Amino acid sequence: MLNRARAIENGAFVVAPCAVGKVEGGGGGYGHSLIINPWGEILADGGADSGFINVNINLEEVNSARTRIPSLRHDKAFVF
Repeated sequence: MLNRARAIENGAFVVAPCAVGKVEGGGGGYGHSLIINPWGEILADGGADSGFINVNINLEEVNSARTRIPSLRHDKAFVF
């Protein structure tokens, strides 16, 4: 859920790799690596098994999202 929020608030694709299986030192990884577009839509989900995911992305979606999300148009230059 947080990866989708990061994609939307930054108007960017998010590629979130996740471990699967036992982690040395204790604990474990539960998978579900994701590729998310700038609108927060999950384009690929790796599931709970080891493997690869891939998807063709259109980088023009970044420009489109950033011009359509009002909060990204309010940036001002930082002045000392």
